[in-house]
Amino acid sequence: MEEVTQIISYVAYLLPAIVVGIIAYFFFKGHTANEEGRRRYLVQKEAQKQVLPLRLQAYERITLFLERIDPNKLLVRVKPFSDSKDDYENLLVKNIEQEYDHNLTQQIYVTPECWNLVNAAKNATIHVIRQGAMHEKDGNVDKMREWLLQNFMEEVTPSQKALAYVKKEVSELF
Repeated sequence: MEEVTQIISYVAYLLPAIVVGIIAYFFFKGHTANEEGRRRYLVQKEAQKQVLPLRLQAYERITLFLERIDPNKLLVRVKPFSDSKDDYENLLVKNIEQEYDHNLTQQIYVTPECWNLVNAAKNATIHVIRQGAMHEKDGNVDKMREWLLQNFMEEVTPSQKALAYVKKEVSELF
């Protein structure tokens, strides 16, 4: 009987220690998780301070790219050097491709959706330039330019559509 009393006595002494140990374990587990989250937040906040200017600069470069390949501005800026519409078509496409290659690295800083729209705008612009070259059968550069300008004055250019998306995406950063 004395042994049972002694066992109950040990359990009576150990039970509060076990309860305190369990409570301490969960308290410290919660505390360390909270501290880890706080540290992660601070690191992310510091990284955001450094990355945000780079992202904004990338959006600026993409905006400039889209403005430069906009057919209404491209046709005014890039003048034909000969009367051959094929030469002019190649010059326009080459100009767009050079601008694109120059800004290719900006895709790192923008969302995949945004970069896909930039690609689509570039490809659509090239496609319409090629259509304009095929539309004018006689090979007159001035008629090709006139057709392209009239075509884009009536509708929104692919660059303008992509630029609207870029502006929306930048506004979501703030």
